[in-house]
Amino acid sequence: MAPTPTPTPTGAHQPAPGVPRRRVADTDLDVFPLALGTSMFGWALGAGASEDVLDRYRELGGNFIDTADSYAAGRSEHLIGLWMRRSGSRDATVISTKIGRNPDNQGLGTAGIIRAVEASLKRLQTDRIDLLTFHLDDRGVHLEESLSAVDSLIRAGKVRYLAASNFSAERLLEARVLAANGLPRFRVLQTHYNLLHRAEYETSLALLARAQGIAVMPYFALANGFLAGGYRSRAAIATTTRGLRVAAHLNRRGTRILSVMDRIAGDFDVQLATIALAWLQSKNSICAPIAGVSDPSQLDAVMAAATYRLSRADLIDLERASAGS
Repeated sequence: MAPTPTPTPTGAHQPAPGVPRRRVADTDLDVFPLALGTSMFGWALGAGASEDVLDRYRELGGNFIDTADSYAAGRSEHLIGLWMRRSGSRDATVISTKIGRNPDNQGLGTAGIIRAVEASLKRLQTDRIDLLTFHLDDRGVHLEESLSAVDSLIRAGKVRYLAASNFSAERLLEARVLAANGLPRFRVLQTHYNLLHRAEYETSLALLARAQGIAVMPYFALANGFLAGGYRSRAAIATTTRGLRVAAHLNRRGTRILSVMDRIAGDFDVQLATIALAWLQSKNSICAPIAGVSDPSQLDAVMAAATYRLSRADLIDLERASAGS
């Protein structure tokens, strides 16, 4: 394998709309290599702010939007649907939405899946979901039942492909056996993975994803903003659920990782968010990390990772700094 070229400083590293798309596993979905997370739409971000983020994401070449029927009780999907209708961008957008955690349609039983998809379609103002994701592994329902329900939706043209979130390697193997008998196959895995949270994915799921040809979409790609460099002391962190997650990273290992990232950022005039996402995109099977923002201006650094390549030396330094726990 040829050595990874050392990146050349290019200022803001703003990606052009012509950034190459990535094929999602063995589907016909071609996506920008950074999915826009929309969990803040409808609560932390109102309608106007959400539209501004979506407009900027599209302007920078993005076409892959990740949401869920449980985000703001469906409000996230609703705002995305309004934006797609206003902008006329549905056919140019790949929509990934998750089901299973909305209290109105909880779990992955047949009736709940059908109702959840119908509700999502209505909120999104569309006739099909490009990538339907099981938001959880519902152990109270036989996996065969869940997959059979999705099979009927695929045959009806309401769902195109299926994904899994928060599934173990064992359950993904079980799903593959069922798929061999004609049921829908998981094409994508959403999983918690970043520079601070490596062991869970790297010890079991990475090998399985590669062996089965499953595309991986890491969530918490920026560790709730910690890897963007915005939190350096406990005094700057709010006492919220998100704040507690961030505070857990303010330790020797977290500081060590930020120190390496600061050095790379200084050498090549990039933002820390760009570095964190570029590290993920250097990994096998990673299709598109999921990252959300609270302001359109933050998207420049996030999406710059699509065109930024870490040098081999920088990758080694990041691996060493983030090793262990």
